Amino acid sequence: MKEDFLHYLWKFKKFQFLKATTTADEDLEILNSGWHNTEKSGPDFFNSKVKIGDQLWAGNIEIHLKSSDWYAHHHEKDPAYDNVILHVVWEHDVAVFRKDNSEMATLQLKDLVAAQTLSNYRELLNSSQKWINCEADFANIDDFLLKSWMERLYIERLEEKSRLIYTLLEASENDWEAVLFQLLAKNFGLNRNGEAFLAMARTTPFSVIRKINDVEVLEALFFGQVNLLKNEIDDTYFFQLLKEYNYLQHKFQLQPSLEEVQFFRLRPPNFPTIRLSQLAQLFIQQKNLFSKIKSIERLEDFYELFRVETSAYWKTHYSFGKESKAKSKKLSEKFIDLLIVNTIVPLKFAYQKSLGKLEVESIFNLLSSIAAEDNSTIKKFNQLRKNAVVNALESQALLQLKPNYCDKNKCLHCEIGASLLQRKPA
Repeated sequence: MKEDFLHYLWKFKKFQFLKATTTADEDLEILNSGWHNTEKSGPDFFNSKVKIGDQLWAGNIEIHLKSSDWYAHHHEKDPAYDNVILHVVWEHDVAVFRKDNSEMATLQLKDLVAAQTLSNYRELLNSSQKWINCEADFANIDDFLLKSWMERLYIERLEEKSRLIYTLLEASENDWEAVLFQLLAKNFGLNRNGEAFLAMARTTPFSVIRKINDVEVLEALFFGQVNLLKNEIDDTYFFQLLKEYNYLQHKFQLQPSLEEVQFFRLRPPNFPTIRLSQLAQLFIQQKNLFSKIKSIERLEDFYELFRVETSAYWKTHYSFGKESKAKSKKLSEKFIDLLIVNTIVPLKFAYQKSLGKLEVESIFNLLSSIAAEDNSTIKKFNQLRKNAVVNALESQALLQLKPNYCDKNKCLHCEIGASLLQRKPA
């Protein structure tokens, strides 16, 4: 048994609370379980309210498996626990005293929890050889419960992605256009070159990019900033870019990124040369891009906005000096979907939230119009439950669920796990 199970019991009153008494046989009435402290150090629940005997108490609640854990965790020496009004334990094995030598009121739960609740808990957490603890039950979870939980998970994922956005925003002095460029650069680089492209974008003042109206000049800037022009190659276009970059570097006192881009194990369409050329075309064709995406809601309009291809040189090349068969290299709709999921929607979410005008419904509608990601995690969920994941909102939600809840055995913080704990015997 783990303490988070006791947290669940207390938070949702999943015990015979009407029969609750303290270990000193005083009547106990729970008026407010309090706010669950999941992030900060200190007691487990803040601002609780209970009535013990005839006395009303307001303060904090601390929860342990055994009363003696109070001393094992040295809470008696920590002022953060001075305002604990009730000690909730599974088993009471020792009296706990405050600094004034008064005994702390204690609630023992083990005789107040239904046998079926315990059985459900043990069955759920018996996770050996399971991909997720609830895999045997996942197919039968109520549709409404699963849908509402996935929506909450997706908002949670957007909140996490907003942290990087706010960091970039602070560094750029609240320039949303600059932050959009940095995020797009990161996602144009995909997993292999995302961090290198982001480093390039962060070391390249967006004020410089705003001044450039020629795609060759912008390519020179991007290629130079990611160190793709440092090893001389016998190629006319290479030397044109190098000459242009040397001028820009001197004029704007630019420092190239220290991150190296990678070609290894990448399909040619994802080579950094191709993606940087497409990125350059986008910012030549679409000035004030952030102002445009703020008002766009339909998927088809985003496809139109991001309909760009490489410059002429890269139609016949994937790397400098090595000519290939001429081919138009446009951004695919699948790639634009990734940009919407990983850049556009998180940025719109953060921007709307900063204004206090969050339009959740429009965000949900946009993500629901995009096909789900195709990866091993999503395939496994679809094996457990037919058509569990159809669109990008659902795939993003379950990509949030698996590592943050399932892999950490945080079933009691999950709506699915909580519902399974309340099952009745067949």
